[in-house]
Amino acid sequence: MSNVWQVTNQFLNSEAGEAFSSLDKVFVLKGETIASDPLSYVIKVQVAGKNYYVKCYTGAGKGLRRYFGKSRIRSEWENLFFFESLKVPTAEIVAFGEERGFGWFKRGAVITKEIKGTDDLDHFVRENPEITREHQWIEPVIEQVAKATLNLHQAGFAHNDLNWRNILVTINGAPKIFFIDCPSGKRWIKPLLRFRILKDLAHLDKVGRQLLSRSQRLRFYKKYTGRRKLTQRDRADIKILLDYYREHRKKKGLG
Repeated sequence: MSNVWQVTNQFLNSEAGEAFSSLDKVFVLKGETIASDPLSYVIKVQVAGKNYYVKCYTGAGKGLRRYFGKSRIRSEWENLFFFESLKVPTAEIVAFGEERGFGWFKRGAVITKEIKGTDDLDHFVRENPEITREHQWIEPVIEQVAKATLNLHQAGFAHNDLNWRNILVTINGAPKIFFIDCPSGKRWIKPLLRFRILKDLAHLDKVGRQLLSRSQRLRFYKKYTGRRKLTQRDRADIKILLDYYREHRKKKGLG
């Protein structure tokens, strides 16, 4: 049996650290169910008046991940720490780890502290569509998402599920964004990185084309590239982004 479980330094000797001090304790926690699928579930629990999100996996992942390589939950916590190292705003990890038997993944978990006063970007904008017409709100959001995305890509990392629902935004005062939920992200060698970068941008634009104006989407791209005028390469990449979205719709039978 091989166990890895760690409470991060800032939560040692705290009530949260005690509540999440072992994998056994984590897997018997009760709380509000946030999400659930055959491999994992997420619950929200309260400790000493503060909320925490507990994500538990009972499977290593899909495909070859069930038998080889890193588990999905290990990728999740490693990627959040990687975001932190790049100064990409993200959720604070409280505890993390996994259990293996004879080399096989058995279970694992990661606990993050709630970022108070936030909503996922997709839900918040759909519920408040007028917010995209407020220059003082939408422009900082565009700039922050562009900067965070660029930081990841410049480090050779692609998120692989960079949807608006995986970005949190503060709902009061000046907006601030946070990247969360990234079990599929990884670093890529250069020949493969460009396609993955374009896939990330296409995922962002899949919702962007529904909720933002053309000029706002273009401003995001210019912020991301750091260029005021599009180059021929930029125009070619934008065409790939749009084609990716069209192909995605065709595969889903949406025409």
